[in-house]
Parts: sequence; structure tokens; C-alpha cells
Amino acid sequence: MKIGVYPVLMSSPADTSGLEKLISTGVIDPQTLICGIGKTEGNGGANDFTRQLATVSYQQMLAKFLGTVETVNQRISFAWSGGTEGVLSPHATFFTREENDKGIQPSDGTLAVSVKTTRDFRPEEVGRMPEILAVADATRAAMADCGVSDPHDVHFAFVKGPLLTPAAIKDARSRGQSVVTTDPNRSKVFARGATALGVAIALGEVDAAAVNDDMVGTALDLYSEVACTSAGGELTKCEVILMVNSRTAHSDYRIGHGVLHDPLDVEGVLTTLRTAGLNFDCLPAMAERQRITAIFAKAEASPTGEINGYRNTMLSDADINYERHARAAVGAVIASVTKNPAIFLSGGTEHQCLPGEAPIAVIVRT
Repeated sequence: MKIGVYPVLMSSPADTSGLEKLISTGVIDPQTLICGIGKTEGNGGANDFTRQLATVSYQQMLAKFLGTVETVNQRISFAWSGGTEGVLSPHATFFTREENDKGIQPSDGTLAVSVKTTRDFRPEEVGRMPEILAVADATRAAMADCGVSDPHDVHFAFVKGPLLTPAAIKDARSRGQSVVTTDPNRSKVFARGATALGVAIALGEVDAAAVNDDMVGTALDLYSEVACTSAGGELTKCEVILMVNSRTAHSDYRIGHGVLHDPLDVEGVLTTLRTAGLNFDCLPAMAERQRITAIFAKAEASPTGEINGYRNTMLSDADINYERHARAAVGAVIASVTKNPAIFLSGGTEHQCLPGEAPIAVIVRT
């Protein structure tokens, strides 16, 4: 397996020109595309339709090369997170996969990526055990597809799944079914938490027997350190994009991961860069920074309302949601090190690291 990683900037959620140019100039064979992960400049809430606009725009563009929109939909997964507050730059990172066994094969492996999807979920299943167990199965299948069995080889498990829209809630009620919440924006907590627990179960970080519906979003001592989950109204199933270092891969990239212990954890960013394979003392020099191909992270407000003993108003601000505060802060911290603000940074870390912490993963060229 050989994985290609191609970040492109976007001037709007409908801007597909960056990827189209890479295809038209022969840099990318569209037949090898497997997924794209990106940030749009929406609000990140239940009514953030920039995610749908981006998906439809890329599907229509790629249909010119692959035949039909349905063909694109079947072959390529699109995962978007809304919200580019502060210095964050709208962008997408696309991945190609070729079944190629040629090339250098380091003893500690290179980047392998697998995309697996679950079945469609009924509204009453979102944020509950059926979704958790389905994501766990999809994660295990992705590991096998990447040629790894050791959970320590897994560095990033991105899951995008459905949240509860008003229409979905109405549908469940019409059939006499209850849903985990009737607040569409609140449903993100349960949707993100459930999918993160699915990853944790698959990787042995959490015992499936210890999890039930009531624990989602509440028992936050159950978590995965490599899950990065997001929820949107544009989906009815979950898409699992797993990234590992595999000894069966022959890619030109490696991935490493770490933990941000608070929104100001510069040391956590630097440690993760070194784990991924960069070599530097204090801060990475230009040559090392240019090896950074993609950064994926989460952002969270401190549950205590304080950072290093200083009070902040992220959780009490009635005008700006705490996720937007956190994304802006963490985005600036990471970009201050990398000098590149095209960072995939998603809010909400339920069951993704301990409360107040957040996962981070970095792909670098070898």
C-alpha cells in the first residue's frame, strides 16, 4: 500500500479548484482517491450547511473524472468540520491509496489509511450502543485493512457521524421512539461521544462490557487517546478514517500523535511533532516545518473554567459558543509553531482524551 497526502486551500466551501488542478495536471490519479478531510468556514453547529455544500461541490467536480456523482459517493468519503475561527484557514486534505508493494519499508512502518463505513442509523440509535458497537466493528475492519493488529500502531481514528436534526427527531417520534435528546445542537455531544467510545472499544482502551447508553457524554473517564470525532446533519451513517504506521505500507509519510493537556499546551504540540519524526531542539526550523503535511487536532474548553490558574469565560459566554473560543485559541497555538494555519481543528472532545485534554496527530514526509 502507498498513501499520498495532498492538502489544498479553499477560497469558499464550494471551491474545488485546488484538487481539480492536481488531477488535471496529472499529480493525482482520481481513480486512487479514497477520502478528503477538511475545514469549512461555517458555524460548526447543527445548521452548518457549508459541510453539505463542500461535499456536493467536490462530488460534482469529481464526477467529471469518475463518471457520476453516485460513483464518487460510493468510492470517496468526505469528512468536514465547520468553524475556522481566528487564524484557521479553510482547506481540505485528500488521500490517495495505491496497492503498491514497491519502495523503502522502514522497520517501524509508514502511513497506511483505510476508510470504512457503517450502516445507516435510525435517529433513536444515534448516541447509543448500536452506534458505538458499529463504529467499533468498522475500526477493527480498518485496522485489518491497514495490516496492523497492535493498537499502538494506530495514531488517528477520525469518525464523522450523524447528529439529530429536527426532521430526524420528528421521524423517531412518529414511530413512537425516543431519542437521546431533542436539542439538535446538544445531540453533537452524544454523537461525538458514542463514536469515540466505539474507537476506544476497538483499540482495547475501554471494555465494551463497561459501557451503556447512560454513560455517553457523562462517564468521561472512559476515552480514547487517538479518536477524533465529529457530527453533522449531512450524514446518516458513520465514516471511519483510520491512519496507522504499518509495516505493510510503502508510503512517503509517517504519522504520530499526542495529547494537548490544555489549550495553551505548546509543549504538547512540539512533542507530537517529534513523535511524528521531526528533528529539532527548541522550535522546528523552516526545513522541518516544510515536512509537515497535515495536522489534525481537537479543541476543548477547560471544564474548570481556568487555565494555569487564570479564569476564562469560554464556558460562561452566552454570545460565543465555547467550541468556537477553543478552536480559535488552539489554532493560534499550533500555527505559532508550524507557521501554517491550515489545520484541521474540531471542537468537542467527549470521550476523546480526559476532560480538558485533546488529541493531536501530525503527518510528516519521511
